[in-house]
Amino acid sequence: MGLFNRSSDTATTPSGSAVDPALAALTGEYTLDPAHSSVGFTARHAMVTNVRGSFTDFDGTLKLDGTDPAASSAVIDVRIASIDTGNADRDGHLRSADFFDAEQFPEMTFRSTGAEIVGGDDYRLTGDLTIKGVTKPLTIDLEFNGSAKDPFGNERVGFEGTAALLRSEWGLTWNAALETGGVLVSDKIKLTFEISAIRKSDDA
Repeated sequence: MGLFNRSSDTATTPSGSAVDPALAALTGEYTLDPAHSSVGFTARHAMVTNVRGSFTDFDGTLKLDGTDPAASSAVIDVRIASIDTGNADRDGHLRSADFFDAEQFPEMTFRSTGAEIVGGDDYRLTGDLTIKGVTKPLTIDLEFNGSAKDPFGNERVGFEGTAALLRSEWGLTWNAALETGGVLVSDKIKLTFEISAIRKSDDA
């Protein structure tokens, strides 16, 4: 059952459509749990294989509206210095001015501007992604994985998502030509998100 699926109960959206009260009850503000979440990326390397990495230091909040999904929103802040591809030399290069220039631009940020139902458990989040001081729109396709109360009494929701971007549009243009043709690092980058978020208590 989707986060915003309609049912025959009496709760309604602003337009009058009925919604499931159990899902509407998920409405609230949630804090990302970095210990059970990930922000990752994949890039094509040397035209023949993929290199995967992640950012290990990030935080954010979700505001979910189970009766009006368009009113939902998300904020994520990622510390560039936390980049990890499993190779120290490569990570250092990515932090340098050739790529992210982490010293001058220590954070990558996302601020949502809209949300919509695609169908079933699938949703689409649009917003502004800022890297190296450049802000451009980004669309994230999301799947709602459900909600649960953990053994410590925390109310959780889970999402997984993907997005694609051209890094050159954010000023990440470094590359090297290959003798056989092509370039060392692809322009197209795939972002991946695994999100577990904890509902804030009313007295927080």
